Amino acid sequence: MDLETRVALVGRHTREVLTTDEVRTLFEREARPKAYIGFEPSGKLTLGHLVTSQKMRDLQDAGCELTVFLADWHAWINDKLGGSLERIAASGRYMEHAFTALGVDPARAHYRWAHELTGRSDYWARVIRIAKATSLARTKRAMTILGRSEEESTLDTAKLFYPAMQAADIFELPVDLAYAGVDQRRAHMLAREVAHHYGWPVPVAVHTPLISSLKGGGRMDPEALGVERKMSKSDPTGAILLPSPPAEVQSRIGGAFCPAKEVEGNPVVELVQFVVFPREGRLEIPRAPKHGGPLAFETAESFNEAWTKGQIHPQDLKSATASALSRIMEPVGRYFEQHPGSAPAEF
Repeated sequence: MDLETRVALVGRHTREVLTTDEVRTLFEREARPKAYIGFEPSGKLTLGHLVTSQKMRDLQDAGCELTVFLADWHAWINDKLGGSLERIAASGRYMEHAFTALGVDPARAHYRWAHELTGRSDYWARVIRIAKATSLARTKRAMTILGRSEEESTLDTAKLFYPAMQAADIFELPVDLAYAGVDQRRAHMLAREVAHHYGWPVPVAVHTPLISSLKGGGRMDPEALGVERKMSKSDPTGAILLPSPPAEVQSRIGGAFCPAKEVEGNPVVELVQFVVFPREGRLEIPRAPKHGGPLAFETAESFNEAWTKGQIHPQDLKSATASALSRIMEPVGRYFEQHPGSAPAEF
């Protein structure tokens, strides 16, 4: 695979790459750059992870060595699953199966746990160095990476460790490229800043969009301290969990927030843009002849144009999107059927 194809694979369907020139330089320097994405094991994956898993596959196809970091200590600090490390571990084991079901090649993915790092004194020395180079105000601004505002009165002191730990993970693994949803941007920016401060290798940062809650509403601007609208397993009424049967997908998408002609904050449109087109390469909308006949779009741009002009009825879009998502998730359901016990009802 030539250099520009590898660079394009890393950058496609992203919200931000810091920077494309750095990606190119990285591939010129390293035959197999080390890439990573970190997760708090905190329950089942959602449809939003279809975006994440697609980029993980892109990184693998571009020739990166991919580390999937299961941040059990971070989930403990962030009070996930009641702070039970046993439940967090069970969730992490499920996540390994879920990403395999979503097409992430297990032979080219290295699953690592935070507890592998936290038992080393060098790791905590790195955390302290990062904290020493970071003001308290800067740390508090980064608290949005936990899904919390800096002013929450319930924050305990342990949560102040989190931003420095997340930055330290990048250097201690170590990795050349840090990937996450755009809600983790501040952690990556912190890592890049302290790298410049200490003369450490500066990690490339890659960010993909977030999928909105099916209920709509709320904010989705991490830089404005708002990601309340994100599809989240913590609010299952606004999400579709993996695995889910086609009937559940149809029902949830059928009841989703989908204002006509609107793109911003429209979860159904986002699913088309960020999941259906990247996975299937087209969108087909069956319609009766009396309603204009079937439609087919080969690009997200042509779909957006027709949608914003009001040429597609929301119910037709919901039906087509649900059908596409059911096809995309069919191998996920089949995988879990073949691996009983890998997707517990609860953790």
